Formats: sequence, C-alpha cells, structure tokens
Amino acid sequence: MPVEFIGFITNNNASETIVRSGPVLDPPYIETVAKAHELAGFDRALLAFHSTTPDALQVAQHVLTITKSLKVMIAQRPGFTAPTLLARQLATLDQFYGGRVSLHVITGGNAIELRQDGNTLDDKDERYARTSEFLDVVRLEWTSEKPFNYSGKYYNVENGFSQVKPLQKGGIYTFVGGGSDAAVEVAGKHADTFALWGESYAQVRDVTARVRAAAARHGRPTPRFSLSVRPILADTEEKAWAKAEHILERATALQDKTGYRRPNHATDGAKRLLALADQGTRIDKRLWTEIAKLTGANSNTTALVGTPEQVAEVFADYYDLGVSHFLIRGFDPLVDAIDYGRALIPLTRKLIEARDQQRGIAAE
Repeated sequence: MPVEFIGFITNNNASETIVRSGPVLDPPYIETVAKAHELAGFDRALLAFHSTTPDALQVAQHVLTITKSLKVMIAQRPGFTAPTLLARQLATLDQFYGGRVSLHVITGGNAIELRQDGNTLDDKDERYARTSEFLDVVRLEWTSEKPFNYSGKYYNVENGFSQVKPLQKGGIYTFVGGGSDAAVEVAGKHADTFALWGESYAQVRDVTARVRAAAARHGRPTPRFSLSVRPILADTEEKAWAKAEHILERATALQDKTGYRRPNHATDGAKRLLALADQGTRIDKRLWTEIAKLTGANSNTTALVGTPEQVAEVFADYYDLGVSHFLIRGFDPLVDAIDYGRALIPLTRKLIEARDQQRGIAAE
C-alpha cells in the first residue's frame, strides 16, 4: 500500500510558537512554503478553512500555479457554498491542474465559529446529516452523464448537471474528518480517506474499526486512513525532548503574552486528544501530548518526538494499523517542512517499503 505525506500551507508565518509579523495573506510566504513542500517530497498539502481566514479555494489555486507536481487538499465546510457550485469549482481546478486537487470535508464542531459564517445549524448530528447530503450532490455533479434530481432535507436539486467533470475518474479524491459517531457514518459512506488526529495506537485501532464497519454498512470498500501529527526532530533523542520542552515554553509564553485561554468547547476529536493527555505526557513510544493539553487540542497538536529514525519507526507502526497518509507540520512551519524532507520522509518510505516486501505486498 503506497504511503503519502501531506503538508500544511499556512497563509502567513505563524504557529503556536510564532507571532505573525507579516500580513494575514502573505503571498511570498505562501509561495516559498509551497515550493519547499514540493522540493521536500511531500505528495500534497492541506489548505485549511476557518470562518475568518482567506479563502482556501483561491489560495490553493495559487499554490497549484506556482508548483509542478504538488497536490492540494482543499478544506471546505458544507453549508456555505452550494454543493453544485463547489463541485464545478473543484472539477474546473482539477482539469486546469492535471488532477492535483483533493477535497477535505470539515463539518465543524464549534457552533460559535460556524455562526460567524451564518451557519445557525447548532445540532452536530444535523450538520453531519447535511454533510452527507452535500456529498451526495457533489458526487452526482462529478459523475452523472445526464441531468439528475436530488431531494433531501437540506438540498433539493432539479435537473442538476455539470458539463465539466474532474480529470480524476470517478470524482475528486475526498478526505472526511471528525471524531463523532455521526462523522464516522458520513466517512463510511463518502470518504476515500478518513482523517484522524495524532492519537494513540489504541485509539487508532478503535476509530479505524468503527470506520470500516460504517463502510461495510454502506457496501463500500474500506477507506484509507490519515494521521495528523507534529514531528519534533533532532539528531539525538535527548536533544529532541529538549527541543519539545523549549517549544512548550515558547507556546506557553506566547499564550501569556496574547491572553489566550483554552476554549470552553471541545469537538469529539479534541476530547479524544485531551483524554489522551490525561493519561500522561508521553504515550506509546513517543507521542507527546503537552501542546494539546496547553491549547485545548483545538487542532492537531500532539507530536512525535525523537530522531528521524525513531519517528519513522512510529510511522511504520501506524502503517501496520492501517494508516497510509501522514499529515505532518511543524511548529516552525517552513523550516520544519524542509527538515522533514531531508530524512524523515525518505526514511519512512524506505522502512515501509521494506516491511511491505517482507510481507510480499506489491507497491501499487
């Protein structure tokens, strides 16, 4: 099974440890980070969605323009754009840029933030029900060779049809994220890859089993699985843990400076990371939970700490559990992306290829 590395392209140079100094939308920085990801050997990069940030669809188009092979993973939230329109927008991009487009569906767990975009559907299960209908319509736009009708609770389409189809046969590759039972059910019906945050081995076993069961209920093959984590690397394990402690100090100081307080809400995914943090600061071989605990696990905030060889070994462990995509980003986004390309990415690919050969698994 081929392994894939996914990076993360931010709109500016900022993180839990870096205060933004440039503009909110910093094109030269975006271009530099995008090219760095391509040169480092990443397969694709995530463009995130938030109710107050620049539009990921347009940023992704710029990234595609200034790169040659890097794919993009465009985060979108159902409920803001008509599914027929988004399907055509993505299909158009996919045609322009040689099939390098993928969709990351984020339903959204923070009702306060969702209301900033006019989304007043507060019940989470209802939001996921709407997501399922949204993806029904998107897929019909991508695949129907004649006009179609769709009648649902949230979307009704009469004689829907898209003249432009994705270059990718069967539709654009789709990631689905979320930690609730409703999210798992949507993933079982629609996802090509289900996206997890950086969870423990036991949690990954639990979630992947639930998604596999959901896919079986819908008569679909099992989706692939993605794990999002923050590698902290150094040439010795001792230096790597010292680096992690320094990152924690910087993140704490930045929160004190900005007056940040942990959010009083938590998505199901965040609750899982916080439950992990309650078990200890170091889980399994080298999963570190301190930043998740500090920030309220408001995003993918668990880290793998060690040498490139040690972290590659953990990635291979997750691969044995069914994970084939690794979404990795650092606390110093540009520098870390370059660093991952030097050793971590090639070491992981080599190690997983060796394990597949031992099992007699042919590369796709």
